[in-house]
Amino acid sequence: MIEIEFGTEDVARTRFALSPLWEVVASVRVLKGADEHGLHRAWADQVRPRLAASGVDLAPLFDLVPVPAHAPWSGYVPGFLCPPPTTPLPSLAVELATVRSTPVALLRTKADVPPARMAALRADPEAELGRLADVIEAYWELALAPYWSRVLTLLEADIRYRASRLVDGGAQRLFQDLDPQVAWAGGTLHLEHRTARGSRRLDGRGLLLVPSAFVWPRVFSVLNEPWQPSLRYPPRGVGTLWQSRPVRVSDALAGVVGRARAVLLAELSAPASTTDLARRTGLTPGGVSQHLTLLRTAGLVSAHRSGRHVLYARTRAGETLAEAPGAG
Repeated sequence: MIEIEFGTEDVARTRFALSPLWEVVASVRVLKGADEHGLHRAWADQVRPRLAASGVDLAPLFDLVPVPAHAPWSGYVPGFLCPPPTTPLPSLAVELATVRSTPVALLRTKADVPPARMAALRADPEAELGRLADVIEAYWELALAPYWSRVLTLLEADIRYRASRLVDGGAQRLFQDLDPQVAWAGGTLHLEHRTARGSRRLDGRGLLLVPSAFVWPRVFSVLNEPWQPSLRYPPRGVGTLWQSRPVRVSDALAGVVGRARAVLLAELSAPASTTDLARRTGLTPGGVSQHLTLLRTAGLVSAHRSGRHVLYARTRAGETLAEAPGAG
C-alpha cells in the first residue's frame, strides 16, 4: 500500500490531462499479453495483422514495454518513455519532442528492459531517441490513430464526470469512485500496489490524473522525481469502448448528409477500407470513394494509411453526428 499525502497546495494543484503517448505504451502492453480479461480483444484482433503486414520494426518500442509473465510484478515502465504531460491535451508530436530531448541522465529504468537496448540509448541518445520516436509515430498511425476519436470521447467524458465530482464534494468525492484500488481518507490517498509500500509526499506539486483506455484493470503511479506525480487510471465505461453497435440510419441523418453518406458514417463505427465499405454497403468502390472524399472535406471522416490500404474512421465530429439522438 502506498500512502500519498496531500497538503493544501496539493489539493489546489490537482489537475487532469490526457496523454496520447501513454496510450501508445499501454496499448503495447495489451498487444504483448497484458489484456488477460480480453477487454481489448476486438481492437487487438484488428491491429495485430495490420502491424505485421506493415513491415515496421517495432523492437525499439516493444523492447521498452515489458510485461512479465508471472507475479509479483512491480509494474515498472521506463519513465523517459512516457513522461507525464505538462498540458491538458498535448498532441503526440509535442510528447515525442520531449522524448527526443530526454537528457542522458534520465535514460535509466528498473523495468525488465534488454540491456543492449538501454546501452544503445545511452551510447547515442540523439540517434536512438529519434529512432524510437519515429517508430512510435508509425505505430500510432497503424494502431491508434484510426480509433483515437472513439478513445478520446471516452476519456474526455470521464474527465467531465470527475470534474463535476470535484465541484460537488471536493477531493473526497473526486476519489471516492475513481478506482477500487484507490481510497481517500484524512488528506491521504491510499493506493494499492503489488510491491511498493510507504508514504509519499507531494510537496505542493499536486497530483496529475490521467484517464487511460488501455490501462484497465491496473492503476499506474508516477511518484518519483523528476516527473510530475501522476495516477493513470481506467475511465468510466471503458468496458463498452469496443462494443459493436447495430448499424441503423435514420431518415433525419440521411436528410442532412444523404443516405449513402449516412450509411457510410454508420458503418465506420470501426475503421474500414474502401473495399470493406463497398462490400458491406453494396455501393460501388468508386461511389464509396467519392462519398468518403466529401465526408473528409466536411471534417466527418479521417484517413490513415496502413501499408497499401487506407483506413477511414469517423472524426470526433463524425462520432457526434452518428451517435446523436435520432441518428440511429
